[in-house]
Amino acid sequence: MNEQQPKLPARRVFLAAGAVLGSTVAAIDAGAQTTPAGKHKVVFHVAAPVGFFNNVNNIIEAFKADGGVQVDVVFNGQGLNMLVKAKSEYETQLKAVAEKGVKLSACQNSMKRLKVATEDLFPFAAQVDSGVAELVRKQESGWAYIKAGE
Repeated sequence: MNEQQPKLPARRVFLAAGAVLGSTVAAIDAGAQTTPAGKHKVVFHVAAPVGFFNNVNNIIEAFKADGGVQVDVVFNGQGLNMLVKAKSEYETQLKAVAEKGVKLSACQNSMKRLKVATEDLFPFAAQVDSGVAELVRKQESGWAYIKAGE
């Protein structure tokens, strides 16, 4: 004798699947945001200094009334030179944006290639293992990507 299990209505199965999926997405999203600063999250990629400071200051101002913005900046290639103490042309401007909460990160791969040591960087500069990998991580976590300074 072939017993059949009672079938659930398709609508009920669909709703249950949606609830599971929704809670999974919410849990993943909750884990992705590591800092509470700002409604918007933007990562800038700086390969050269031209226009960079205007871009950062403009986005901070634009989102001020909208809950703020969390800004990280990744410096790689020749853009790394902006964070080097010996080339202090940008120190005042960099320090000013860092004091506004902007995270400034040096690419360690570029540091190795250009022979820049940690002590050569401004003290307010952070480091990431790979500039391009950090950009990928940020974008995968929902950050908006802006290529600045070209």
